[in-house]
Amino acid sequence: MSVDAAFLDALEAAARDAGRAIISVRKAGFETERKSDASPVTEADRAAEAVIMEHLHRIAPGVPVVAEEAFAAGQIPETDGEFFLVDPLDGTREFVAGRDEFTVNIGLIVKGVPTAGLLYAPAKDLMYAASPQAAWFIDGTHRRILAGRQPDMAQLVAVASRSHRDQATNELLEALKVSDTVGVGSSLKFTLLAEGRADLYPRYGRTMEWDTAAGDAILRASGGQVLDIHGNPVRYGKADIDDPFAHAGFIAFASEKAAHAYLSHINLR
Repeated sequence: MSVDAAFLDALEAAARDAGRAIISVRKAGFETERKSDASPVTEADRAAEAVIMEHLHRIAPGVPVVAEEAFAAGQIPETDGEFFLVDPLDGTREFVAGRDEFTVNIGLIVKGVPTAGLLYAPAKDLMYAASPQAAWFIDGTHRRILAGRQPDMAQLVAVASRSHRDQATNELLEALKVSDTVGVGSSLKFTLLAEGRADLYPRYGRTMEWDTAAGDAILRASGGQVLDIHGNPVRYGKADIDDPFAHAGFIAFASEKAAHAYLSHINLR
């Protein structure tokens, strides 16, 4: 599949339409339900996913789409070569709580690697995008190229989940002598790294590939890395394992230097 300007513009339109569907549901009011894993889901999740699926079938007919709500309903397509990962509303807890830190996420995976992605925060009207060559922030018609920063190892800044902070995260931040920690919801954590506002984002415990694909594509294109807890590059399309399309934890880094600090840490343990 050619990741050209027309393709990325089409993904942007899909994300914006999904965002409008989410905001419409929020204005009208909604009920919160629980899925089998006890995570929350609302009509906004389902409405946004339907909008994205309709767009993707037009943009890339025949390319498989692994989408969060369809997956929860048992609709799991065969994935071989290239496919989309879709989280129609990442940060549902933030959405339900009335906060604005929720996002629409569309990632294109090619041979296990997030190759392109769109991440949109509709309540903030923030749009981030990535191709294999670059990542950028879209503000109206202006596009600003994103690049992660080279860290000051004496003053590392970490991004941590507001809803999923745990002891393992605290121990890592202490071991790396992180001087400041920023809390933010949803996949917006990846954008803080890509924009050069933070150095690392640790997330221990189970997450799903659609949670990270778009943010990972943006971070990689800005010069960052996403490693698993053992220090290996995170891969996608793991349908052959017992828990398909799941991560057992990851650490995202804004630069190779920050990643090297982590690798040195785990090698010394």
